[in-house]
Amino acid sequence: MKAAIYHGPNQPLTIEQVDIDDPKEREVLVCTVASGVCHSDLHFVDGLYMWPTPAILGHEAAGIVEKVGSQVSYLKPGDHVIACLSVFCGYCEECMSGHPNLCSNKAATQRGASDKPRLSQKGKLVNQFADLSGYAEKMLVHENALVKIENDVPLDRAALIGCGVMTGVGAALHTAKVSPGSQVAVFGAGGVGLAIIQGARVAGARMIIAVDKFKSKLDLALKLGATHAVDASQGDPVAKIRELTGDGADYSFEAIGLKVAAEQAYECIRPGGIATIVGMVPLGQKVEVDGFSLLFEKRIQGCFMGSNRFRIDMPRIIELYRQGRIDLDDMITRRGKLEDVNEAFRAMKAGEVARTVLMFE
Repeated sequence: MKAAIYHGPNQPLTIEQVDIDDPKEREVLVCTVASGVCHSDLHFVDGLYMWPTPAILGHEAAGIVEKVGSQVSYLKPGDHVIACLSVFCGYCEECMSGHPNLCSNKAATQRGASDKPRLSQKGKLVNQFADLSGYAEKMLVHENALVKIENDVPLDRAALIGCGVMTGVGAALHTAKVSPGSQVAVFGAGGVGLAIIQGARVAGARMIIAVDKFKSKLDLALKLGATHAVDASQGDPVAKIRELTGDGADYSFEAIGLKVAAEQAYECIRPGGIATIVGMVPLGQKVEVDGFSLLFEKRIQGCFMGSNRFRIDMPRIIELYRQGRIDLDDMITRRGKLEDVNEAFRAMKAGEVARTVLMFE
């Protein structure tokens, strides 16, 4: 099959042929139809996070089941699916207590070191990224990395749900539990930030403030549910948020992965407020808060994949999309082919797109 190979940081991905194995007992072979280009992949390309090479990146994908292993009963060939990096074992303490996104036994869903690799070139291992590797014509994954969806759901929209939309909507509804009538600030109006905005809208927030430095992204945020826009390139966004809200936001979200933005997200909340850090702050960087402010019950917390239970949550997001309460259509700025992956990264860094989706024939 054809795949985009990551050979190391600060290098373009290269399109190469890769061998993919047949599914073992609980594995599923999926023909990739659409794969979103997410900022998290860019963190690895830019060297802010590390991954063993060679590897196939990509973790926001949807497709059609081609073949299933002998013990798979949940799926069959022809089923349409969304892939999710929150693959879960189903029986560790985290899974059993209702937090499968934090599964501590992912090794149970992976092949062992002595097993034939899922992905290879000339017999040598090609590393799988996030248990998925979506920048390829096919994916070989554990069945617990997939959710079955109805066949009439457009798979380019469905792919977005696999990471960015699930993370953002989940951050608002599950991690922070935004309450009706509250005031919300969202730092970053990319794919995840736009999904947080939509999640806050579904939750009934009365004020949703989008913060970004690109006008086109702020315009889209207003279209998708933000009530106010703050241009972070034109001054202190914290001061502007306080001016708009009075004593600060009830909830804030950082959806970029910047230390300064995470600190601003905390600074802009009122006493008793909650700041949720969704973006991937580079390894080794510390997010600093004023210790005295903690006396006023201000809270800062992390978020992984929107605290999801994706087999429950993703079909619900699809239903909200069908009802017109979540807009997936306008979140796709561009579509391209696998060969356009490096251009998609460039456009993302330039602030030109909310999401580029790579389409496979």
